[in-house]
Amino acid sequence: MTESSANKPANGDVCHRAINGVKPGRNGFVKNHYLYQQQQQKYCYPEEKVHHVACNGGLYSRPFNESFEETPMLVAVLTYMGYGILTIFGYLRDFLREWKIEKCHIAREREEQKDFVPLYQDFENFYTRNLYMRIRDSWNRPICSVPGAKVDLVERVSHDYNWTFDYTGRVVKDVINMGSYNYLGFAENTGLCAEAAAAVTTKYGVGVSSTRQEMGNLDRHEEMEKLVAKFLGVESAMAFGMGFATNSMNIPALTGKGCLILSDELNHASLVLGARLSGSTIRVFKHNNMQSLEKLLRDAIVHGQPRTHRPWKKILILVEGIYSMEGSIVRLPEVIALKKKYKAYLYLDEAHSIGALGPNGRGVVDYFGLDSRDVDIMMGTFTKSFGAAGGYIGGRKELIDYLRTHSHSAVYATSMSPPVVEQIITSMKCIMGEDGTSVGRERIQQLGENTTYFRRKLQEMGFIIYGNDDSPVVPMMLYMPAKIGAFGREMLKRNIGVVVVGFPATPIIESRARFCISAAHTKEMLDMALSVISEVGDLLQLKYSRHRILPSLDRPFDETTYEENED
Repeated sequence: MTESSANKPANGDVCHRAINGVKPGRNGFVKNHYLYQQQQQKYCYPEEKVHHVACNGGLYSRPFNESFEETPMLVAVLTYMGYGILTIFGYLRDFLREWKIEKCHIAREREEQKDFVPLYQDFENFYTRNLYMRIRDSWNRPICSVPGAKVDLVERVSHDYNWTFDYTGRVVKDVINMGSYNYLGFAENTGLCAEAAAAVTTKYGVGVSSTRQEMGNLDRHEEMEKLVAKFLGVESAMAFGMGFATNSMNIPALTGKGCLILSDELNHASLVLGARLSGSTIRVFKHNNMQSLEKLLRDAIVHGQPRTHRPWKKILILVEGIYSMEGSIVRLPEVIALKKKYKAYLYLDEAHSIGALGPNGRGVVDYFGLDSRDVDIMMGTFTKSFGAAGGYIGGRKELIDYLRTHSHSAVYATSMSPPVVEQIITSMKCIMGEDGTSVGRERIQQLGENTTYFRRKLQEMGFIIYGNDDSPVVPMMLYMPAKIGAFGREMLKRNIGVVVVGFPATPIIESRARFCISAAHTKEMLDMALSVISEVGDLLQLKYSRHRILPSLDRPFDETTYEENED
């Protein structure tokens, strides 16, 4: 029986089995499909199914299903070979550039710059010059409409291998947007939110031109922060003008020298930067692996600080609600159990989960039915589900009062723009139902239905997708470097806008397309996107899964059936 963190006493008993040659993955679990059930439900599945069933001593009040299918061996080998071939040709092209044989001269230093420090180091920018530039047209596409369920793209072409772009003047209309973080569909230019933002702009203007501590503290800022605290179920909250800075500038205010930060290996760059800027000791645990986290916590308590062995001043655990590249959801009940057991602090980044998870849209805490007081620092952003900008931190009143005077982001940053604040207030009231309508709840339900439908259809088609069944972030594996750009281009040809991601944002052999599902997507839009994805998947041979779900309309959540693909 494979050992996992679910075997720990805090988590209760465990019963699981690996079938059909599926091996435990990087998280210590069977990398295909696993369920966390209530303590009363303890059983194993028949041989023909691939499941992981853990009974976590009552920590989980709902099924917790995630899928991380192993990379097929042949695909992994071919992916490494692809990168090897690209590297060889990259060095060949560098050689040709050195001897001025290469037609494209932009990657070379100009003659007038020869006495300056080189901009393009030999190996530093090798990946940028020879790999990224080949598929650069898949990113930074300019749009000229509201980033809603559909967008309009400005067409562009390149005549120098994607080093520069020229605009043709043509607009590609009604591209189905499968890439924006518009989870609840509030990124719109009509409706209650847009009207409220326009009215506030007329009254307050666009800019504040001062910090909150000086002349930039508006009554709307105060109202927004009270509303955020009420929404989160915490004593107090404060808002910041930039989501990235909310993490990177506040973590250094919370920890410093002599403190220990335990960070998930797949945490966002803003969390990583904030941890580094703090000067704290940083130790990384395996993604969503409670056994790895507990080992670090135990070692920290037993051994203390290096050399002196004094107790750590503070131990802070950094996790995210939804991991934006994996589509996985943090195992929060177990994290909280460990946090309480070892007397650590918990910092929860809900950038992608706030608004998108839970029956009330209140994030991963609401999703698991937990008490928000068990999370010491609740962080999130307004850029996704709320269709606005900025971020927030919520928690105890003493914490927020401390951050108001010690956070660089609070002391030195200009106040949030009034129309942005009004967008947040209006959309949040809509989610909470305080606008007198059921629009917010309907959007939350629609997002859940769209997510379940889209994920199930992709699995039935034979694609390998990562993440939790309830996560609106849906990574679909591409693997090979040549298929990154090819998938994005072929999808755009068919009027579907997607985001493709490769190394270094992902492991080198785990390139992927990342779909973000929205409540604004209609079933017709999703069916159109799925049809095109299937067509392009056949064209590029992307249907790698060896465990395809059999299509079934009446299948309950825990009766998923797999068929073995012999291809």
